[in-house]
Amino acid sequence: MTIRNLWKNLKKKEEPDRAPGADRGTDRTMVNLAYLVVAVFIAMIVYEGWFLAVRREDTINNSYNARLDGFAERVVRGKIAASDGTVLAETLVSEDGAETRSYPYGSLYAHVVGYSTMGRTGLEDLAHFYLLSSHVNLVEHTLRELMGEKNMGDTVVTTLDAGLQQTASDALGDRRGAVVVLEPDTGKVLAMVSKPGFDPNTLAENWNSLVSPDNTSAQLLNRATQGLYPPGSTFKTAVLLEYIREHPDDYNDFQFDCDGYYEDGGYTIQCYHGNAHGTQTLKEAFANSCNGAFAYIGSQLDAGRMAETAKQLLFNCDMPIALPYTGSSFAMEKDADQWERLQTGIGQGKTQITPLHNALLAAAAANGGTLMKPYLIDHIENAGGDRIRSFQPAAYGSLMTAEEAAVLTEMMTEVVQSGTASAVKSDLYTAAAKTGSAEFEAGRDTHAWFIGFAPAEDPELAVSVIVEEGGSGGGAAAPIARQLFDTYFSR
Repeated sequence: MTIRNLWKNLKKKEEPDRAPGADRGTDRTMVNLAYLVVAVFIAMIVYEGWFLAVRREDTINNSYNARLDGFAERVVRGKIAASDGTVLAETLVSEDGAETRSYPYGSLYAHVVGYSTMGRTGLEDLAHFYLLSSHVNLVEHTLRELMGEKNMGDTVVTTLDAGLQQTASDALGDRRGAVVVLEPDTGKVLAMVSKPGFDPNTLAENWNSLVSPDNTSAQLLNRATQGLYPPGSTFKTAVLLEYIREHPDDYNDFQFDCDGYYEDGGYTIQCYHGNAHGTQTLKEAFANSCNGAFAYIGSQLDAGRMAETAKQLLFNCDMPIALPYTGSSFAMEKDADQWERLQTGIGQGKTQITPLHNALLAAAAANGGTLMKPYLIDHIENAGGDRIRSFQPAAYGSLMTAEEAAVLTEMMTEVVQSGTASAVKSDLYTAAAKTGSAEFEAGRDTHAWFIGFAPAEDPELAVSVIVEEGGSGGGAAAPIARQLFDTYFSR
């Protein structure tokens, strides 16, 4: 029965054609019941429309959804491609119909592309719905269905830049660490490398050794999004921001005399290798990464306001990215003792951050204070190359004012021109940066950090690099960023 006919019947029920003495109560109950049925029917239609528009992808993509196997029985899993069309993952089908998921570049994209056997990770998981959807033309789709053959799944074209990905991997070499490259004004992830890696082509046969408790290499961990490290001197960007906020009118009057160490309350903070920087302005102290100056600044800041600024910079907050990640942490309380204040001022203590998060902070400063949501999927194509859906940049929000971002950019530019990031100084572009050397365990070398962007006056590229136990950020991490900038700006 159609809704229209049901409505007519309802109207007839309401007409006064009852015989004298008829049971009006029973008729009214039937009318109310009919109204209820119509309301439920309409609600179901509304819910179905909402589900198809909003929740369909999430539900189908849920690993607990048993229907997923049904999709794979009808569709050959689609390709994953770099922004230039380079195939990063595809399903090879043999003559007998056997399917093998192939990753032509082995470990190069292992963490960001992920795998679809032994579970799913990376883009294989993030784009699962699209890869098992097929938008081939209707005639071909119907013929294949009638012949019992699978249709080809759609191709997921990513934002990844094949040249930058290769450069990042080559520059990091065999060292443990991670590299993240973003487009500041869009949020596009152009490269994401984590080492040590693994070959997704041989994942099944190597699985037991990769997940063995005796394996201390953590090859399956995506260090770019899940690796937590003390930020070292890269955190001085946050401390500098808070100092500017607390001293808006006189921060340029700051002066500190550095003799290689700073003593306060029985505690001593040393500059890197005990270097004595002499009399330092705020810009010079930042450029030279003077631990003494920033330990002093950290001890003087309002701890509650510093915690609020850290929160605005996404510490102890959800990250705006769909890939699995570990949240960065800032733990200094209002009543923190002097040692914790000193340590926090130089990016040590309990503060921890991921390479992705550090890249987002650099990108926000580069983009006038506004953080764009990082994303990895540019568009979806069918097997014939026709574009089915495109994804657009979206702003996350403002992490700082445009004026504050301009001050950070000025200070970070000086780090390159006369400070610890001179390794990225070039005639091709003007870079802005901050390096860091993060202590994490007594008796072991420091982690080497670099965050920055270029060109400083109109940023196109934001980079975050960490080299585990690499020593100084300027010596180990900055040259990696230099190679990325050179590759990009020499095209």
